[in-house]
Amino acid sequence: MANMRFAVGLRRLIPFLGYHHVLMILIAAGIILLSLLLAGCSSTSPGIPNIFLMSLYYENYPPTFNPAQVDPGVTTALANIVGQAQLEVRVGYFGICINPDGGSFLCSNNASSLASQVSVDQDPLNLIWVASTFKDSIVFPYLIIVAIILAFICFILLATFPGWHEETDERGSERDVKPFPSRPVSQVALALIFVASVFVLVSVLWQHTASVAASTIAQDLGNGSVKSGVGTTTMILGWFG
Repeated sequence: MANMRFAVGLRRLIPFLGYHHVLMILIAAGIILLSLLLAGCSSTSPGIPNIFLMSLYYENYPPTFNPAQVDPGVTTALANIVGQAQLEVRVGYFGICINPDGGSFLCSNNASSLASQVSVDQDPLNLIWVASTFKDSIVFPYLIIVAIILAFICFILLATFPGWHEETDERGSERDVKPFPSRPVSQVALALIFVASVFVLVSVLWQHTASVAASTIAQDLGNGSVKSGVGTTTMILGWFG
């Protein structure tokens, strides 16, 4: 009985949903996804440390040898320096998370405060400093912030679109009428969401390319002792946001 009432109510509601309501739902979903993207590594809240652009961590593995390497034996020196370190560093748009010993993450937007909480043996190659340099010099979140603001303004403009309402015609009968939205408002909303989309596309492409490049270089420099990776969750949130 409850399912039947829900189905009947849904059938009555669907005719009153306009196309702008669907657009508002999509824009709201995009704003939420992009907000989560920016919040990555900003706190130790559940799931937030898993939203990162790039990660660096110590791990002993067979080094890669190549004829272009002038001194292949440097990998042995690196392995001796690293020792038993297992620290992991994750970089987000506004914060850095570290996991010194395989336990819980520590997150902050201040790399110096994080570095003061670990010993030399835990971070012998200064991965926290490397991550901080990446965040401060390469990461650029402001295009996404502007895109979120523009999308929110577009959301408000779509909310002003007229919906279905009842009117009485000349014969006294009631009918459902939906006026056309204002053309200037529609054009402004279209322009805003177009600019926001371009900003998101440029920013995500930029950060994806930068993260992959920095990750590859860092792992090559720490050949045999340091591994790196790009955050899958961040890339999904960015491209689908």
